[in-house]
Amino acid sequence: MDRYSKVSITVIRRLPKYYRYLGELIDRGINRISSQELSKMTGFTASQIRQDLNNFGGFGQQGYGYNVEELHGELGRILGLDTIYKAVIAGAGNLGQAIANYKGFEDAGFKVLSLFDKNPKLIGLKIRDIEIRDVDYMVEFIRENNVDIGIITTPKEYAQDITDIFIKAGVKGIWNFAPTDLNVPDNIIVENVRLNESLFALSYFLKQNHK
Repeated sequence: MDRYSKVSITVIRRLPKYYRYLGELIDRGINRISSQELSKMTGFTASQIRQDLNNFGGFGQQGYGYNVEELHGELGRILGLDTIYKAVIAGAGNLGQAIANYKGFEDAGFKVLSLFDKNPKLIGLKIRDIEIRDVDYMVEFIRENNVDIGIITTPKEYAQDITDIFIKAGVKGIWNFAPTDLNVPDNIIVENVRLNESLFALSYFLKQNHK
């Protein structure tokens, strides 16, 4: 069993933030940082940062802190960013096109190979050289290109059907933007992005601030 498998999901969700800030430090030419300094940047306590990183090994040195480039590289490896993942997008509307257009995913190792849609007006168009294809050919395309990730940006009423197609085609993970829960077997990893729920939370906090 992977030695990281027992690390809590809350720790895992903090790692991308550490990774992002360390990348900014590299861009600024900073070679080392203490947990206290990283605490000021991230908003997490120095103790929490040390505990989080200790789940994956000893990266820091007492009296020195962390080597920024080394820690950034290690976190990238832990997050799987040293691997190229092939992805397709089901749903070539505004959201699907925005995701395809975002070069940051490719820089992080996620390569979108194609978008799929059933709208004949969209089929054949290209978004940053990524072609929109007919959804009827999605299974064949996924299998031929060994696609790892299926991204769902369709309306929720189509999301489960798309999920079933993804599973049939052999994807290993699904990034779901549709506002619905998906039924998948245990071996399929699903990451849900709830845009409405995030907005509702923002609305709640705004309301609290105005009381």
